[in-house]
Amino acid sequence: MKRILAIWLVLGLLMSIACAYAEGEDDEDEDVYVSEQTMKEIEELDAIDEDEVVYVVGETYHEPDAKEFNASSPAIYTCKTLDGKMGIIYAERSIDSPKLVSSNDRLNLDLLSIGLVWCVVRNNKTIGYIKREKLTAFQPVDPVNTPPYGTMKPAYVARTNGTAHVRKSMSEQDADWVVLKPDTRISIWRIQNGWGIVIYMRSYGYINMNELKDLIPVSPTDDPIRADSPIGAFTSFYKMTDNEANIGRIHNIANASRRLSRVMQPGEDINYNKSVGPFRASNGYEKAPVLVNGTTTLGHGGGVCQVSSTIYNVLLQLPHITILQRRPHGPSGASYLPHGVDAASGGTNLNLRFRNDYDFPIRIEAESQGDGALFMAIYKVNN
Repeated sequence: MKRILAIWLVLGLLMSIACAYAEGEDDEDEDVYVSEQTMKEIEELDAIDEDEVVYVVGETYHEPDAKEFNASSPAIYTCKTLDGKMGIIYAERSIDSPKLVSSNDRLNLDLLSIGLVWCVVRNNKTIGYIKREKLTAFQPVDPVNTPPYGTMKPAYVARTNGTAHVRKSMSEQDADWVVLKPDTRISIWRIQNGWGIVIYMRSYGYINMNELKDLIPVSPTDDPIRADSPIGAFTSFYKMTDNEANIGRIHNIANASRRLSRVMQPGEDINYNKSVGPFRASNGYEKAPVLVNGTTTLGHGGGVCQVSSTIYNVLLQLPHITILQRRPHGPSGASYLPHGVDAASGGTNLNLRFRNDYDFPIRIEAESQGDGALFMAIYKVNN
């Protein structure tokens, strides 16, 4: 079973690296095939072991435990396990823990809590854990007041006050996930005990609030609570590995962010591939790992999927933005985001299209300083 899961993971990771190829668009240079050493670097770049224990020094954010729920606890969504897959509910957040439910049939579940990797679910009266990637067919119990599945709206946006450390726990002695440059814009999911909590890939990251400035609340509704408050925001992160497989990707993320930033009028729609692409050298894109006809090569635009996926996480927060086209990556999703909230781009069937159905213009701001953080925010534009 672990070997099968590993194969699915590799396929998903290759798609998450790719995403930038559109037929006939990369016609300015011949394809350069990736060497064995570079392929190894690519695999290391995006590899994530979700079951790996991260040893930390300080306090970390506590996701709700199964024991905090009971048979009468309200569900957020109903959902099902994937068709054709064994439905297993575990006693702990580990595939090595006891199996509370194991069925060859699809399970009908109440979704009680959504974690970055594991969810708390209820099947009849049994409550336990199941991985996000094993779930589908989400239906909100309260459609009027429940946002789309996977929405994680931050509480604040801010800038780094000098160099800022995104640590693995709420401790100055702990290791860093990444170190950000001065004046990097970032969204803060929530604040706890003097630390700003961010979503770092499929883990939590922690920034000492003393390392942040210009703290601005994100409006919980479509009416800004301050003139400078965004109505939606999100930050994703990328690795800073200094190798051939990553340098072009970092450049392309920044370039795609600049090309995406704009004002959208009411009724206007954006076709990501057309608006941010074509992904050519003439549009400022460098070569980075992409998939071409199932073969890994270096092609222009590798990395632009992270930009489309990050803006998708902002769009989920806004009820009057209509998603016209969106396709996720492979079964494992994009490794730089929690499962189920990515948006692949770069080809006819890999694209993100969305429309502004508000009665006011909105402004998209996207930026990356090449230091590991990709920031997105949407603002209401006053006429």
